[in-house]
Amino acid sequence: MQKIVAVIYDFDKTLATQDMQNFSFIKNLGMTNDEFWSLTGEFSKKHHCEKILSYLYVMMDECRKRNIKLTEQYLNSLGKDVEYYEGVLSWFDRINEYGRKKGIQVEHYIISSGNREILKGTKIADKCTKIFACNYVYDDEGNAIWPKMIINYTSKTQCLFRISKGTLDILDDDTVNKKIETKRVEFHNMIYIGDGITDIPCMTLIKERHGLSIAVYKSGNSETAAPLVDDKRVDASVTADYRENSKLDKLVKAKIDLVALSNH
Repeated sequence: MQKIVAVIYDFDKTLATQDMQNFSFIKNLGMTNDEFWSLTGEFSKKHHCEKILSYLYVMMDECRKRNIKLTEQYLNSLGKDVEYYEGVLSWFDRINEYGRKKGIQVEHYIISSGNREILKGTKIADKCTKIFACNYVYDDEGNAIWPKMIINYTSKTQCLFRISKGTLDILDDDTVNKKIETKRVEFHNMIYIGDGITDIPCMTLIKERHGLSIAVYKSGNSETAAPLVDDKRVDASVTADYRENSKLDKLVKAKIDLVALSNH
């Protein structure tokens, strides 16, 4: 059976240079990024509401006030405006090819608290085996009416177990909760790449199970990521540079090499 390495990413500030809503969605509302996220924070405090649910509500509410139809198609269209760190657009094919040469099947997954519909419209969506992210229920006219899925700290870790067991259908609760001796992807064959605080549970879990956890940061801004190494929550902290021969590139390839040589 061919060995599989799962490379798992957060998205905002991990692959993309900032929150996905910041590129077009907020601008189309006629708001600044600070105004939108401050409004989300105020809603959370006023209603004692989880921040993920708050931003999903504010997206709906602000679109309603401006007569902007918050449809799946509209959100998909915003994905084209997302900007990435250097090397991201060629990263997936390069890492897949490197794995192939080593006899490893590389799969890519996104686990994000961002919006799945926007993610599905990005240039990298088709490079991923599965995208776990927040999304909406739509009415008969196609308008968003309710969040049907949110991805927060806790559910991010559940997604790791789904990847491990090969249970990618979010409705399949039975399989994901069963004890399975042989996993489709063992945790020690996982690589998690995140940008910091919201990814700590996933990064810690994978590190403890002998996978590879990497905290990335925008060049010159390591204040959040670097301490995670000292706290032994991640294996490494590097600049979010996905170009060939970057530190990140070398770390991921070295892990693929280890998996190829292992007896697991």
